[in-house]
Amino acid sequence: MAGIIQLQTEVPGPRSRALLARRARAVPRGVPAVTPISVVHAEGAVLTDADGNRLIDFAGGIGVVNTGHRHPAVLEAVRAQLDRFAHLGFPVTTYESYIELAERLNRVTPGAHEKRTLFVNSGAEAVENAVKVARYFTGRPAVVCFEHGFHGRTNLALALTSKVMPYKAGFGPFAPEVYRIPYPYCYRCTNDRTGERCCMGTTGQLERIFATTVDPGSVAAIIIELELGEGGFVPAPAEYVEALAAFAKAHGILVIADEIQTGFGRTGKLFACEHYGLVPDLITTAKSLAGGLPLAALTGRADVMEAPHPGGLGGTYGGNPLACVAGLAVLDAMEAESLPAKGRRSGHRIRARFQEWAERFTCIGDVRGLGAMVAMELVADRRTRTPDKAITARVLAAALGRGLVLLSAGTFGNVIRVLAPLTADDELIDEGLGALEAALVATVGGDGAPTPWSPIPGPAPSTN
Repeated sequence: MAGIIQLQTEVPGPRSRALLARRARAVPRGVPAVTPISVVHAEGAVLTDADGNRLIDFAGGIGVVNTGHRHPAVLEAVRAQLDRFAHLGFPVTTYESYIELAERLNRVTPGAHEKRTLFVNSGAEAVENAVKVARYFTGRPAVVCFEHGFHGRTNLALALTSKVMPYKAGFGPFAPEVYRIPYPYCYRCTNDRTGERCCMGTTGQLERIFATTVDPGSVAAIIIELELGEGGFVPAPAEYVEALAAFAKAHGILVIADEIQTGFGRTGKLFACEHYGLVPDLITTAKSLAGGLPLAALTGRADVMEAPHPGGLGGTYGGNPLACVAGLAVLDAMEAESLPAKGRRSGHRIRARFQEWAERFTCIGDVRGLGAMVAMELVADRRTRTPDKAITARVLAAALGRGLVLLSAGTFGNVIRVLAPLTADDELIDEGLGALEAALVATVGGDGAPTPWSPIPGPAPSTN
């Protein structure tokens, strides 16, 4: 019986290569071509390229299509909206889909308090507006972010983003009053571990960090990804998040949860905050919010969000009608199809295979993640945990040649992450993992002899 992956040519094939040549003559080199294929059709978690090759998609449009490519309900909603109008400009004329989607996000985001939601175009724009609102409400200038964090590519968002190459190199100067503190990255922690608890997970430790970084009294907000996205799929330990929330509250600092990649079922719950019992003051969402259409949101406490004066927030395309109806269809699908729970089950399946491989391949140093947001970190030496970006690139290339689209992540470029649509069934997940296993064998050599391996003791919240 034929599998889902069906290859008619080598990958990339001649038509993909021809289109990439055209691309090179028309598009600046600064826009990367991470996978050298040209796609002509996508359905669910399957891509068809210009050469007729059928591939499994474990990239999901960089985590955008949690509901899968071309989800029927999303398509139906957008087509119906096209028959009414495509754009008006919400600051000019009001339309119901914007209001209805704002009401839905106000209800489903963590916390029972009264909220307000603003729609914008991208995750970076949501982050910038979160900082604007936090500064306006608190009257304070400073923002605290984390090592390994990623918050976008616009100027203020780049200031908050940690990784220098390729995101920041040559693009400065960046916005001022941004202060970066260590992220609780347990696998790469240089401190001696005492028990199972994170050594950074106390308010006292945070007080010591801030004593040499920035006066807490001048800080408007702390922005955190509860599981790093581009930084390598590292979940924050539960006790660290608890200590951070307590520290922020004690100093009158707002907490901004960046749920742009973690949001909408990716971690096995609708939002990563739910793993931690965290109720943020502000939460940014984007990516999978509208099933592939450009839409991002800033949702937060009503008193905070109401602080800026009329006209202080907005934008021409923010809350586009097509994107808003798509967002409503996505939230309906999340509920009707129990997609967060399905993602949780897929995540267990993926994690189990990754941990099995870690017993065989010494290049796998760590396996981690919440729900379906799972990754493995590749190293040259388990003892020194030296990142191995080169072998990561070779594994990704070998996987693509076998019909699997994957992405790397991490500050050191040595993490293989999975962002498969949450709608993907077990058969597709297993076939994709089979292609990845074959790529590991081909890259590492042999069948991989069993080797002693155990994950770094993890204080991260349960993924059950």
